Amino acid sequence: MARYTDASCRLCRREGQKLFLKGSRCYTDKCAIARRAYAPGQHGQARKKQSEYGLQLREKQKAKRFYGVLEGQFRSYYDEASRRKGITGENLLFILESRLDNIIYRLGLATSRAEARQLVTHEHFLVNGKKVNIPSYIVKAGDVITLTQKSRESSKFEQILDMTGGRVIPSWLEFDADNFTGKVVALPNREEVDAPIEEHLIVELYSK
Repeated sequence: MARYTDASCRLCRREGQKLFLKGSRCYTDKCAIARRAYAPGQHGQARKKQSEYGLQLREKQKAKRFYGVLEGQFRSYYDEASRRKGITGENLLFILESRLDNIIYRLGLATSRAEARQLVTHEHFLVNGKKVNIPSYIVKAGDVITLTQKSRESSKFEQILDMTGGRVIPSWLEFDADNFTGKVVALPNREEVDAPIEEHLIVELYSK
């Protein structure tokens, strides 16, 4: 499976804002944005005037990096979103938010989406009582996500919850920290998705 293997902090610097790709590091003064708030590369500090196309492209790149999705899969999500009833841009965000790795991150069971993908791949979670090891698995309203019994015996997840304890869990999710169990109460609406993304720019880009 293809995945991005270069330095994650370069992606945040390229987009000019925190995408929270490094977990707990993003909340400290070691964050690359806090130390070098300009794009990477020798011309990173030069002022650049972006075209309309450039703004749209940057927004697509930001969304891909925020959710950890590569180009082919992102385009597939867009095509699916355009076929659904409703607003295409919002449908796209709802699909991305419904990925299992994102749900694990939102519940506070991982410090970053990258860590959530790794944990799902290593079969630490059950969805409705069945093991799922596919990070891109799309959850539905009513689905219950639980940590496997073996994983509960590890101190790793206690440490993760200590680090993510201050994170606000979205209103469309429920989480029982004592039993390491989360539930998708309902699919989110746009106001409940706090992703720093202007999805209409992505729609404009793909509509050209």
